[in-house]
Amino acid sequence: MSKCHDSSSEKGHEGRRWRWTSWKPDCPSSTWVQFQDSCYIFLQEAIKVESIEDVRNQCTDHGADMISIHNEEENAFILDTLKKQWKGPDDILLGMFFDTDDSSFKWFDKSNMTFDKWTDQEDGEDLVDTCAFLHTKTGEWKKGNCEVSSVEGTLCKAAIPYEKKYLSDNHILISALVIASTVILTVLGAIIWFLYKRNLDAGFTTVFSTATQSPYNDDCVLVVAEENEYAVQFD
Repeated sequence: MSKCHDSSSEKGHEGRRWRWTSWKPDCPSSTWVQFQDSCYIFLQEAIKVESIEDVRNQCTDHGADMISIHNEEENAFILDTLKKQWKGPDDILLGMFFDTDDSSFKWFDKSNMTFDKWTDQEDGEDLVDTCAFLHTKTGEWKKGNCEVSSVEGTLCKAAIPYEKKYLSDNHILISALVIASTVILTVLGAIIWFLYKRNLDAGFTTVFSTATQSPYNDDCVLVVAEENEYAVQFD
C-alpha cells in the first residue's frame, strides 16, 4: 500500500510543469529562484553540523531562513526545482522544530503551520529533539533525529520585500513623478508669492512717498514770496 502511494505521488508531481524563473529583480541575485511571494536558494555545499542551528545559520547569513512550506503547490514546486535545477539530495531538512511547551511543530520563520505532508507514523513516538525532513522523491515529510553530523545542502527561503511585492516598476515611477511634481509646484508657488509680496510692498512705498511730498519745491516758494512782497509795495 505504501508503495502504491509513493508511485502515485511521483507520477502526480511528474505531471506538473512549473514555470520558475532563475532570477527576477525581486530576488537578491541570480542564484535565487522566485515562486509566488518568496525567493528560494539551495546552498549545495555539504557541511558538518552539531545542531540544526548550524544549518539555520547558513540561511540567515544570506538574509533568509530555513525552508517553510505552506501549500501543496509550494511543496510540488520545491520538488520540481530540486530535480531539474538544484539537483538536491533525497532528503532536505525542513525549517521546523518541535515545541515542547505546546507539543506542536513550528516553523523557524514564525509563519503559521497551515499545511503538512507527514507520512503515516506511529502515535506516541518521542518527539523531543525531532526534526523534519522533506523526501524529495515523494514529496512527503518525515520525522527524524536532529542530531545529524552533516547535511548535503541547505534549502533557504526569503519573503519578497513589501515594496517589491506590492509596487510594480510602473507604480514606483508614477509615485516618483507625483512627488517630483508636487515639489516643483510648491517651489513655484513660493516664488510667485515672494514676487507678488515684493511688488505689493514696492507699490505701497511709492504711494506713501508721493502722498507725503510737498506740492511745491523751494524755488516755487521763493517766487511766490517775492510776488507777494512786490504786490504789497504797490498797495
